Amino acid sequence: MDRIAVTMGDPTGVGPECLVKALALLLPNAGFQPVVIGDRRAWERALAITAVDLPWCAIDAETLAADASPWERGEPRVAVCTPTAPLSEADLGFGAPSRAACRATVQWIATAVRWALEGRVQAITTGPIHKANLHRSGFDFPGHTEYLQHLTGSDQVVMMLAGPRLKVSLVTIHEPLSRVPALLGREQVARTIRITAQALRRDLALSAPRIAVAGLNPHAGEGGKFGSEEREIIEPAVAALAGGAFQVSGPYPPDTVFYRAYQGEFDAVVAMYHDQGLIPLKLVHFDEAVNVTLGLPIIRTSVDHGTAYDIAGTGRARSRSMEEALKLAALMAYNRNHEPKP
Repeated sequence: MDRIAVTMGDPTGVGPECLVKALALLLPNAGFQPVVIGDRRAWERALAITAVDLPWCAIDAETLAADASPWERGEPRVAVCTPTAPLSEADLGFGAPSRAACRATVQWIATAVRWALEGRVQAITTGPIHKANLHRSGFDFPGHTEYLQHLTGSDQVVMMLAGPRLKVSLVTIHEPLSRVPALLGREQVARTIRITAQALRRDLALSAPRIAVAGLNPHAGEGGKFGSEEREIIEPAVAALAGGAFQVSGPYPPDTVFYRAYQGEFDAVVAMYHDQGLIPLKLVHFDEAVNVTLGLPIIRTSVDHGTAYDIAGTGRARSRSMEEALKLAALMAYNRNHEPKP
């Protein structure tokens, strides 16, 4: 059975609460073995807040070797590992993480990635982080995606947001809108399409994925009247990939292509920038959307929401995104491990 390492995210946000709720709903028939990486005090507090009865066991950071398991008796338990110094109650004030808590949050991510690269786990799922707080504590990356790219030494990564009926990949990610046109290039668009197609085939078992590419400008430029990026960049990138092992078409007007994908005409849409893709995605899949990082040598899914400090500690946070992130990680791991050999 595949193991999934799950980082609890910012321990002073809703991440731990969402995690315990999700695992309680998924176990014992989850089809994977969960390994939580985070602070034990925060974990136990989340169990108390949510009143969830979840069987679990603490493991040492070095216990989980590729050939050893804390589930030796076959019990559906959650393994909880704290690879950092224990956090104090003062470190864990809701919405007010200390520097120690911020540093620990980053270390939990690094531990999960290391375990995945070493083969101890087959996928990782990450809880929500608060980027501004991490930046104030010395975290020098825009977000999870860029940090994972750094940790794995990946050349290019792609952020995909996935829901049951709409999946969107982004050519540019966390960039000011004013910079997007200058950042677009033919090879960048083409690589985003290729990486998306590879993930759809290998990890989601779609033999011939149908990928639509959104234009940058209104009406996809309308023949150059509203911008030249479609004719100079996007159209050549799409044309260069024609006739491959997947179907790619576009650029399509952004105001209609997402609806067409939602109705089943396409398996995924490649969007040019962050809000172009995420606004329609979150409109139809606000609670159940999953963030997937493509292009890594490991499988990584994540919740598609933030730390929600305003409701942290109340037990009111919904866990659907975490549930879906864990299920998608398990599906991707299964498909990748059972990929037909050439």
